[in-house]
Amino acid sequence: MRMSAVGAAHDAPTLNSRLHALSDAEMQGSGLPYTVLKPHFFMQNLLMGAQSVAEQGALYFALGSAKQPMIDVRDIAAVAAVVLREPAAHAGKTYTLTGGAAVGLDQVASALGEAVGKAVKYVPVPVAAMVDTVAKMGVDDYGQVALRDYLTAYSLGWQSQVTPWVEEITGRKPRGLTEFARDFAGAFGKR
Repeated sequence: MRMSAVGAAHDAPTLNSRLHALSDAEMQGSGLPYTVLKPHFFMQNLLMGAQSVAEQGALYFALGSAKQPMIDVRDIAAVAAVVLREPAAHAGKTYTLTGGAAVGLDQVASALGEAVGKAVKYVPVPVAAMVDTVAKMGVDDYGQVALRDYLTAYSLGWQSQVTPWVEEITGRKPRGLTEFARDFAGAFGKR
């Protein structure tokens, strides 16, 4: 099994997705049995905004008004466990893994607010400002490029389709935004 990235293709708008496409092609051409998992934006990436939500009631992020079918990493793990238990049933297949609904950051802020018990607002910021912030936090050049590319592409609606694979493979619906917010409310300032 190979963990790839959403939209991995040779013509993808993100360097990271293009590099994953090269690795996917190498594996597919190896003659070995394979399954490729291409997970979408992790809900856990929202934890980058935990401090500002806790301290200011604001989620600063660079996605504009775009909606994305974010996925909880626990659902990726559940799919991977099934694939590893039943490799023959998934051999030669590629699955793009998403959450059950495409959501905007205003919806994320609302769910976080409900989970922590206070108003939370989404404050869109320019992609360059968010990249600058993570650079100051010590994120390396590659991480900055990956963040810039993904946020730019996502802001334009790239890869916003929901896929059925989490439910079809695991037999249960993907975790939703409300469940994620409730489970991680402590990180976002719930006392």
